[in-house]
Amino acid sequence: MKHFPVPHRCLSVVMPCYNEQNTIIECITAVLDSPWVKELIVVDDGSTDGTPKILRSFSNSLVQTIFQSENRGKGSALRIGFALASGDYVIVQDADLEYDPHDFERILKPLLENKADVVYGSRFNGSDAHRVFYFWHSVGNKLLTLASNMFTNLNLTDMETCYKCFRREVIHSFQLHENRFGIEPELTGRIAFGKWRVFEVGISYSGRTYDEGKKIGWRDGVRAFYCIIKYSPLVLRMKQKS
Repeated sequence: MKHFPVPHRCLSVVMPCYNEQNTIIECITAVLDSPWVKELIVVDDGSTDGTPKILRSFSNSLVQTIFQSENRGKGSALRIGFALASGDYVIVQDADLEYDPHDFERILKPLLENKADVVYGSRFNGSDAHRVFYFWHSVGNKLLTLASNMFTNLNLTDMETCYKCFRREVIHSFQLHENRFGIEPELTGRIAFGKWRVFEVGISYSGRTYDEGKKIGWRDGVRAFYCIIKYSPLVLRMKQKS
């Protein structure tokens, strides 16, 4: 892979977290090790374990921490983080170590080359190491991606990926509404509606089990199908005209 000289720290990382006391420091450290990172915005989504205490004791000039008084969902946390982002590019980073910040460079590449406005990091596209994870989760992800592609006319392999990276002007060009995991199809629908240039690159992935803290469930999958339709370009155009 071609390595680019770092022109400046250009990346805002938005990290929603909920009850991640076992991984939060390791994940923050991995993010801050990246030479691309300008700032890390951590939004604690009403954690009830030791996560808030850990975050309050952590000190680094690149880290901004926001605490929500109650659990409102990933989408709610992302809205807060996106609004505060000041870097040229903005990426989502989960706090659970499933995604590796070493992939930031390959994700940024199409953006830095001015080929893309948005880049998705695909867990299903590429030859990097992947931890074997739940079969039915992979089936569900592929079905959701297929449905999303049908309504957006995009050709993604992994709509549900955490690693979505945007030019800052893209993520600030629309208002988001979903509070939980419906934020993923909402983002994709609004990006397709805006006709932004979308690239996809393969990334590594180390999926975790429910015992290790995985939180998404079947109800989130049902909501995602609903959101695929609700935020499809066709429906958004109809709302725009009404």
